[in-house]
Amino acid sequence: MPCTRDDLEKRERQILAPYAQFSADTRGRKYSEPPPEWRTHFQRDRDRVIHSRAFRRLEYKTQVFLNGTGDHLRTRLTHTIEVAAISRNIARALRLNEDLTETVALAHDLGHSPFGHKGEMVLNRLMKDQGGFEHNRQSLRIVEELEQKYPLFPGLNLTWEVREGLVKNPANSRRPAKSAALETKSSSLEAQVANLADEIAYYSHDLDDGLDAGLLDEKNLRREDKIWSGAARAVRKEFGELSDECRRYFIIRCIIDSQVKDVVMTTEERIGEAQLTSSDEVRHYPPPLVQYSPERRKLNLELREYLYEKLYYNPQVHEPNVRAVQMLEKLFPFYLDHHAEIGEQSRKRARKVGWHRAVCDYISGMTDRYAIEEYHRLFGLDPSHRTAS
Repeated sequence: MPCTRDDLEKRERQILAPYAQFSADTRGRKYSEPPPEWRTHFQRDRDRVIHSRAFRRLEYKTQVFLNGTGDHLRTRLTHTIEVAAISRNIARALRLNEDLTETVALAHDLGHSPFGHKGEMVLNRLMKDQGGFEHNRQSLRIVEELEQKYPLFPGLNLTWEVREGLVKNPANSRRPAKSAALETKSSSLEAQVANLADEIAYYSHDLDDGLDAGLLDEKNLRREDKIWSGAARAVRKEFGELSDECRRYFIIRCIIDSQVKDVVMTTEERIGEAQLTSSDEVRHYPPPLVQYSPERRKLNLELREYLYEKLYYNPQVHEPNVRAVQMLEKLFPFYLDHHAEIGEQSRKRARKVGWHRAVCDYISGMTDRYAIEEYHRLFGLDPSHRTAS
């Protein structure tokens, strides 16, 4: 007999911790739908995210290095997949709902603009009198409104728990629909795991990309960063001398493993102290329970400062991205003055949300490549040789 949704929900009751978010206890969807037959509600949500157009566009959006500058450098899509993998591992160790955790992780960057965080900053400035722009809120906007795949409702009609997870701080941010009666101080543990896994992924893998691009140096890392030097000593003690590629891979692997272990052990201790018995108790418990130990947090802050100094503000990373986002500064007012250029769906949306928000939605959905092509098409300039240099 096939394994049904009821079977899967019963399995969750047997395996997961009492404070996990059970799929059978979902607060549901904004628009009523028949339940899935062979999937849980959160498994259906995961599939909807993966099959969305916004998810596919992540392949051509900047993570750190401008998209297209290196075949092995991470994009927003590969970063997202890595976050999802780390999220599942932490959730499994803590006996949380892996499907919900993975879905939040897969959807967390859907709202990112082209050209990474610098593109986000430009759009936020351009929209300062129109509500601003922030990629977490945009991710929620995409799954609730902008994806147009289903005949009976806008968006992806995801469960409340997934949408809740896309709001980084439910106590201070706009909650998803159908949550007005629920006064929460924190997100589910599953959402908290996805949030911290994002940090684990981008710090460790930005180290990897920085080394691959030749902008970071292993010798300097061993001298100047405690996380790297500790992992490097552990790898050398266990394996001796390794080739460059293998050594770097195992050091990064060691860093991720140590981060995950620290989060699992610290979070398990904090959950025990809180004596939680349900997912709703989690939501009423500030601050977030999924955290690093104080020692690890201090080391991570030191690593973050190091990456900003040596990588993120390195001219070879910073300047091409700065030149790239200047395109957005020119595209935005152009589209405001030439409505026909943003497409029929965007023009229809403008009647509801106004032209500024419609243009912002249109630009934020662009890939790096498409933004550059549009700039070239509209202004007769080819900035690609300058932005990739």
